Amino acid sequence: MFDFSPAPHYFSPEHNAFREGLRDFVAKEITPFVSDWDEAETFPRELYGKAADLGILGVGYEEAYGGTPADVFHHLIISEEIARCGAGGVAASLLSHTIGLPPVAAHGSAELKQRIIPPVLRGEKIAALAVTEPGGGSDVAALKTTAVLEGDDYVVNGEKVFITSGMRADYITVAVRTDPASKGPSGISALLIEGDAEGLSRSALKKMGWWASDTAHLRFDHVRVPARNLIGVENQGFKVFMNNFNSERLGMSAMACSYAQVCLEEAVGWARERKTFGVSLSERQVIRHKLMDMYARIDAARCLTYDLAWRLREHVGDPGELVARTCMAKVLATQAMQHCADQAVQILGGMGFMRGTRSERIYREVKVMMIGGGSEEIMKDLSARQLGI
Repeated sequence: MFDFSPAPHYFSPEHNAFREGLRDFVAKEITPFVSDWDEAETFPRELYGKAADLGILGVGYEEAYGGTPADVFHHLIISEEIARCGAGGVAASLLSHTIGLPPVAAHGSAELKQRIIPPVLRGEKIAALAVTEPGGGSDVAALKTTAVLEGDDYVVNGEKVFITSGMRADYITVAVRTDPASKGPSGISALLIEGDAEGLSRSALKKMGWWASDTAHLRFDHVRVPARNLIGVENQGFKVFMNNFNSERLGMSAMACSYAQVCLEEAVGWARERKTFGVSLSERQVIRHKLMDMYARIDAARCLTYDLAWRLREHVGDPGELVARTCMAKVLATQAMQHCADQAVQILGGMGFMRGTRSERIYREVKVMMIGGGSEEIMKDLSARQLGI
């Protein structure tokens, strides 16, 4: 079978032990139930607590807040192993704190961090990120949601859309415009808005994929937010969100490679068992070539992702180059996922069109991976600008 074992020069024995425990958790607590959760369009909230007990939610956060210090490869392992369940909706919502909480951890006040981070890492509260608006996605500088300081509160008005964990979230890190006179990045700030805030309403959205993940349209109607919930410095939140996106894109790259691998494994298993005209599909050259194309694309994307992670950990390369590589890793990995999902469904034939196969589910979820966190077109253009092209 294909050898996708982690490269030893990237992963230490500690990394491998962590991976083994996480893989066992996913196999027992997630994978057997994903089809049912997908059909139910939700999963039990108790899963957050189980993940917290294993230490998954606290990876990379300070011990003072209940976290466990870790390097970038621990984060990649989480992305890879959670994705092995083949259900992006579960992974997206279970790990929504990985995009909702980092701005608080990196830029929040001591009081805000102590109040918000521990209950999320314990699995008691759910954190989400709200940046995208109905009138714009990746163009963060053009956002229109406003936050006007009145006394000790910011008054927030506006809308956010496509928000992962938006229906469940107890804490929402929101991008707002605090300088109405500015139409660009200089007037943007980050606010922590609590889920029970008066004036906040939420609507669930129906989706092509990620059924088990709740995705919401949020509306802020004169929501009063204590000024102490400001994350970082007023009007300087643009970089907060941009840095957050880079981490998200790296994690999505690792996830996409794992989803592609799941498709390949299912296709290989089917090709070995399925016979046509007395011969197994795996004995037919056209099928073997399809499988090899899948393997090559996964390997190339994963090698780029691992190399990028090493560069980030070792601080090799200038910042612009690393941003460009991050964008390209996401593009290459999600293209590999798209190719493998398409080819797996083709190899499975009629079974590939049936609900319940992993490839069918991943086929439906490809586009959210290619669009979410920055579309393929935005990624290529951003890379070109970073490289001076």
